[in-house]
Amino acid sequence: MKATVIHGPRDIRFEEVPDPRIELPTDAIVKVHTSCICGSDLWPYRGDDETTEPHTIGHECLGVVEEVGADVRDVRPGDFVIVPFDHCDNTCSACRNGAHSACENLGMTRSGQAEYARVTQADGSLVKTDGVPDADLVPSLMTLSDVMATGWHAAVSAGVRRGGTAVVVGDGAVGLCGVLAASQLGAETVIAMSRHEPRQELARRFGATHVVAERGKEGVAAVKEILGGVGGDAVLECVGNGPAFEQAFRVARPGATVGMVGVPHGVEAPLRVMFSKNVGLAGGMAPVRRYLPDLLERVLRREIDPGLVFDLTLPLDQVAEGYRAMDERTAIKVLLQP
Repeated sequence: MKATVIHGPRDIRFEEVPDPRIELPTDAIVKVHTSCICGSDLWPYRGDDETTEPHTIGHECLGVVEEVGADVRDVRPGDFVIVPFDHCDNTCSACRNGAHSACENLGMTRSGQAEYARVTQADGSLVKTDGVPDADLVPSLMTLSDVMATGWHAAVSAGVRRGGTAVVVGDGAVGLCGVLAASQLGAETVIAMSRHEPRQELARRFGATHVVAERGKEGVAAVKEILGGVGGDAVLECVGNGPAFEQAFRVARPGATVGMVGVPHGVEAPLRVMFSKNVGLAGGMAPVRRYLPDLLERVLRREIDPGLVFDLTLPLDQVAEGYRAMDERTAIKVLLQP
């Protein structure tokens, strides 16, 4: 098959690789219908995560089940499915506790930006739609593989509540989906911290009541001015680097919780601040399967349209151009289609 392969920093190639195959009786092979590029894919692309040898990349996709293992009962060839990036059995103690991303049989999509992808826990992970979805729904369904569920996890972890206040640090696709999640969960005031006008506009469409472009002390002052002199009840950290993490804790009011979903790079928890302000930290890798049924219904009822985060669509064989666009911040998120 043809697949996206990373060879090193800023070296993305679309080339021939071996087809994935059934390796475990719980496996399925999915023929990819639509995929995309994630902000976390930019860490190895930029060289922040080392690539020791060429490998396939991409963990978000929708597709049609092509083949299933001997133990798979709930999905069959021909089913159109949403593929959570983190595969789970949906039955172990971690899954039963809502921590599907810590499943005892955790697997990951390794070739989402390709013609085919292997899913290691088909019955526990894959969520079927009623046939091939309408084309206008595909972008939003695509976000349910990762970024919409991850933004939702940030909001849930931060304790967003009806009538409360929320501050979102990060204006990438996850941060914007976090804004949408906070609004859907009933926050009365949702502040998006964004310095980029197109992203600010989308944040407002997703329910942001205020936008703060400043950072550092100025950003903290701007947030507190909006919130009557205090920080946010819930803070969503959707980047994963040190400055964003520091900003998140500085805009949190005493007793708040920071919901962390950005993949950590150069981050240290500010334990002294957490101790003195009683600010909690929760979150982590999103348990996508936990949120999928609810989010799917919201998309199908057209209550939410998270697919608006895709502002560039490219053929899969032009994936390298998509990486460049996201790296240069000329695109928020890139949709890839055969």
